[in-house]
Amino acid sequence: MTTPTIETNANTNENTAGNSGRIVLGRNQYGKAECRLVKITRDTARHQIEDLNVTSQLHGDFETAHTEGDNSHVVATDTQKNTVYAFSREGIGSPEQFLLRLGKHFTESFDWVSGGRWEAEQYFWDRISDHDHAFSRNKSETRTAVLLIENGTRHIVAGIEDLTVLKSTGSEFHGFPRDQYTTLQETTDRILATDVTARWRYAANTTDIDFNAVYASVRKIFLDAFAQTHSLALQQTMFQMGKQALEAHPEIEEIKLSLPNKHHFLVDLEPFGVDNPGEVFFAADRPYGLIEATVERERAEGSTNEAAIWANIPGFC
Repeated sequence: MTTPTIETNANTNENTAGNSGRIVLGRNQYGKAECRLVKITRDTARHQIEDLNVTSQLHGDFETAHTEGDNSHVVATDTQKNTVYAFSREGIGSPEQFLLRLGKHFTESFDWVSGGRWEAEQYFWDRISDHDHAFSRNKSETRTAVLLIENGTRHIVAGIEDLTVLKSTGSEFHGFPRDQYTTLQETTDRILATDVTARWRYAANTTDIDFNAVYASVRKIFLDAFAQTHSLALQQTMFQMGKQALEAHPEIEEIKLSLPNKHHFLVDLEPFGVDNPGEVFFAADRPYGLIEATVERERAEGSTNEAAIWANIPGFC
């Protein structure tokens, strides 16, 4: 049996990808993750509550910390945590403005900190019977914000997670291709339900706006578009949600949405001698359709809309 000859190139691993072969440190960041922060404002007898989960991560000259164990440039993660809590004493305002304050502090206080990534989730509380200091946790949604400071430019992505919505009619799904594996029946009347998760990116260095007002506006636009769009597909509804928000807010460059299709299947009650005129459904939790898209402003030919901040916000196309 003849053994085949295999030609090898001793430099394949070193040169074919344009690498020198030397092991070096690539992009890196570090900080304190998920600092749980509850701020109670007691200026009057009617208290206010702000509830956040904050992460701080720094970019800069940290090479020798990795390669030599030299900590002279390492702002301790515990210091970052303490800064989060200390800054909250003056109030939060909005998650975006709070992150901007943190970013300004770290990049201006330490010469070797060139930028960073700061993230916040905000949880909501409702007053109990309009009581001055008693609250119940509103779990209907989570507000999100991410700040990236890179090369002196501030990039902000805001968002909303797990806003559960449902329409009991006004939704259809038909006209899709069929093959030997298709069992889904076409329908002109179905329940449409989803958990809205969305992120919207502000134009670079957009910092002097009322982020709370924009959040409330975008949230309302999403809800109105979901309710008012007679849906032929969840994709159509999703595009209208993003389109209408962009039309109302020129300061927003693009919106990424992720909408799971929370299926509701009509239960067959005939074996029990009971009719079911579209009233009793089985709510399936999995598997589910997952619809995702970016809705953005059209750019000149040859330009790109991709921003660096999306690189470390997972789960979005």
